[in-house]
Amino acid sequence: MSIRVAIAGVGNCASALVQGVEYYKNVKGDSHVPGLMHVNFGGYHIRDLKFVAAFDVNQNKIGEDLSEAIWAKPNVCAKFADVPQMNVSVVQAPTLDGVAPHMEKPFFVQEKKREIPDVARVLSESDADMLVNFLPVGSHNATLHYAQACLDAKCALVNCIPEFVASDERWSEKFRQRGLPIAGDDIKSQLGATILHRSLAKLCVDRGIMIEESYQLNLGGNTDFLNMTVEDRLTSKRESKTKAVTSLIPYDVPTRIGPSDYVPFLKDKKICYLYLKGRKFGNQPVSVRAKLEVEDSPNSAGVVIDVLRAAKIAQDRGISGPLTSISSYAFKHPPIQVPDPVAKKHVEDFILGKRDR
Repeated sequence: MSIRVAIAGVGNCASALVQGVEYYKNVKGDSHVPGLMHVNFGGYHIRDLKFVAAFDVNQNKIGEDLSEAIWAKPNVCAKFADVPQMNVSVVQAPTLDGVAPHMEKPFFVQEKKREIPDVARVLSESDADMLVNFLPVGSHNATLHYAQACLDAKCALVNCIPEFVASDERWSEKFRQRGLPIAGDDIKSQLGATILHRSLAKLCVDRGIMIEESYQLNLGGNTDFLNMTVEDRLTSKRESKTKAVTSLIPYDVPTRIGPSDYVPFLKDKKICYLYLKGRKFGNQPVSVRAKLEVEDSPNSAGVVIDVLRAAKIAQDRGISGPLTSISSYAFKHPPIQVPDPVAKKHVEDFILGKRDR
């Protein structure tokens, strides 16, 4: 059984995902495998993922095989697997608001104009089970365009960016009525800034520390950070990252969370600085400072692999609408926020068929 996946946005995250499927295709067993919740996820192995369509606006990628497009500039994802020819040609994507003015040159969209195919038609003709959305942050209209195309093509949606679809009741209801699952929004990394910040905040709350203020500052050198140098692109991103943390704190806390700067020589490395200040027993002060360094794009790929397999399980079982279990575990802005250990338990129950979403 295969899981037929289409990709919107062949950037660094797509590169990590495509490489990851190749890297793990022959792995055996189900323990001590870095990067994955399970090798066997409800009966599906990593190698069951099959990429059948891809969309992008970059003229260096359009028309190229997906196995080659993942290396095209400006992608800087670390190479950790050799990817064979896939016979999947990247097609011209509708631009809409997916490309900010300052990103036209870095994304190589200014050179040639091609006929833009109908997204729903490509999804239907490729017989895609689901589409994974890797568009740039701030692509609100473009995300909704792909969401509608999924509805038209009867294709599930995995929304990895902070444009709210799965967590928007209007859109989640559309997927429910169409008999399609949807998961989102805004993917959490395996060990990223958000999951670390959430863990520290929850630890403080659980141990009786009264948090007084907190920040999370992020630096990186890939095009995701370059795109986010324009504050207008960041509204939903800041909301998503902030709510992911503050939802675990039962009182208001002055908080500043979000991308802070673009540092080109960092390439795909992301550096995060975390700070929490609070009061403990006897009203005595306590503060926590942490620094996290990761290769950004591979940090989310394993989580996406688990989400794609969960979406396929939902399709097999006839489950439609927002997948609340895997969304709470894997995304920053899910339909329902719960503590991470609870979310993981819900996913394990979902795999076993004990939960319907």
